Parts: sequence; structure tokens; C-alpha cells
Amino acid sequence: MESDTDAPAKRALITGVTGQDGSYLAELLLEKGYKVFGLARQESWYRANCASHLTGKIEILFGDVSEGIDLATAVQDAKPDEIYNLASQSRPGESWSRAPETLLVNGLAAVRLFEAVRHNCPLARIYHASSSEMFGQTHVERQDEHTPFNPVNPYAAAKVYAHQMAGIYRDSYNMYIASGILFNHESERRPLHFLPQKVAYGAACQALEITNSPDRNERGRPIVEDGKLALGNLQVSRDWGYAPDFVRAMWMILQQDQPTDFIIGTGLSHTLQDLCEVAYQSVGRDWKKCVFSDPVLVRPLEPRKTVADPTKARDVLGWQPSVGFEEMVGRMVKAQIRRLQHFV
Repeated sequence: MESDTDAPAKRALITGVTGQDGSYLAELLLEKGYKVFGLARQESWYRANCASHLTGKIEILFGDVSEGIDLATAVQDAKPDEIYNLASQSRPGESWSRAPETLLVNGLAAVRLFEAVRHNCPLARIYHASSSEMFGQTHVERQDEHTPFNPVNPYAAAKVYAHQMAGIYRDSYNMYIASGILFNHESERRPLHFLPQKVAYGAACQALEITNSPDRNERGRPIVEDGKLALGNLQVSRDWGYAPDFVRAMWMILQQDQPTDFIIGTGLSHTLQDLCEVAYQSVGRDWKKCVFSDPVLVRPLEPRKTVADPTKARDVLGWQPSVGFEEMVGRMVKAQIRRLQHFV
């Protein structure tokens, strides 16, 4: 009789493997003995990315998630037991200027993946990445799995479409599709165009006395210019957690007997001002002297206060975050200091 150790390794396919979540998830699955496949565009894989250090440890399948034939080929080649659909145009603010692309990548691509799995690998379990941005202008103090969606930007609208289609495919075709409605999660691997990473970068520049930063923002200006960091609405409030904790939840969701949706978040809310205070305080600086609100950077519509009610994830999955807000921000600032030291 074969023992469990003789069983073939589980196979997992990750879309969006070059991003923050994809790279952490790939590491987690490798630790658990999976054979990991990542779907990525050639130009994304061959330039530096969050998963570059995994070269030779995971198998890369080249393709574009917006192309149905690429998705079908990847599913056929990987023959996965589990699929993690993390690919996304991931910047809500930028979705205003790239609305058609956002709908294609965040919405229609998910449906094309579901179709590819339905026809080629119907027993595979699918994790679909949904977003707290879907709640938008909510009037509910804490959002759970039953809170209505009210999106306020193209990113969130596309995510709502994909999320609802995931449920439709699950119910109509008896497919295993589970969605994680993830609240904001950050780490040392976040790209600089994400707001919390900009704050960590700004604090690092202050620690190293860099007045004009080598990296530039979306408008082509130094992220830190004349010693100042420009941000949007400082009263924006979010539920921020640590990305490795969140990818652990993704894996736990696919280990359940029945597919269902889960809210994943810390249950705690912090303003952007709080984030600035913690980041700059970690390097002994007063954020008020280093940060200002630029009206140009304020979104046309901003979601209301979003904070997770992760009761279901705690009770059903046994999941809870292991890294708190202050520790996460401190890690991000230290990582930016290490990255910037050679400019000093």
C-alpha cells in the first residue's frame, strides 16, 4: 500500500505570479511540497520582479491572462489541482485612465479562466482574488460576506463583475470556485506606485537625508521633492494587513470541503495620516514636516471607511493575522532604507 508520502505532489497554477501576492504564495506552496506553475508575460518575467528569486524553482508558462487561448494552454500544460487567479490591473486610482483595460484584465479574463478550467480541467479548485474596493460607498460600519457592493471606480466595478461571475460558474457548473475578498495588504515587495510603499519610501528618504529621491511618481516628479512627500486625502481610512498572512489565507480557503467566499482582513482601521505617523516615527521624524496633501492626487470618488469583519475566516479557517500594523510599516521602511543606501 502506498503511503501519503508516495502520493504525487499537488500541482498549482498561479496567475499574477510576478506580483507581491503571487511571489509570496509561490514560496508558501513550494514549502508545502507543491509543483508550482506561474503564468506570466515574457516581458514581465524577464525583467526584475517579485518572483525573480524563484527562477528554477517554479515553472513559468508564458501567456497573457486577457487571451483565452493562453489561459486554456496554461491549464492544459499545468494540469493543476489548484489555481490561484491573482492577475490584475491592481491600481484603483489608475483604473480611471485605463478603464477598458481594467475591465478586460480584472473582469473578462476571470471568466475566460473559468471557461478554460470548465472545458480542460473541471476538477481543479480555483481561488479567485476579489477586493474590498468592491464595497465602495458602503454605509455598513464593518463589511462581511453579506455586505452589498457599491463600487466607485472602474477597478472595483470590474472586480464586482468577476466576483459575481465566479459565483454564477460555481452554482451553474458545480465548479469549485472560492473567492477571497481581501482588504488592503502590504509588504516589503509592494511596488512604489502603491500608497503605503510611497510612505515607507518617504520615511526612508528622511532617514537617509535624501532631499530629492531617485525614484519618480506618476507625474514624472521625484517621489520626495525638496524633502516633501506629496499624498492625496490624508483622512482616507483602510484596513491594512501584511501580505504573507493574506496568501496563507488563500491556501486555507482552497483546503475547505466546499467552495465559499471569505472576507480576509485585520478588523482594524487606520487612516493614511496614521500610516505616515508610524512610518516617520520609526525613523525619528515628524511626519507633519515631511508630508503634504496635494489636491491633484485626490481620487474623483473615494471609498468610505472600509474595515473587515473577518469572523467567518477566524471561525471556519482558523485564520488570523500574525503581523500587526506598526510592525508591517516598520519592516517596509527598513526595506526601503536598505534599497536606498547606495544613493547616499
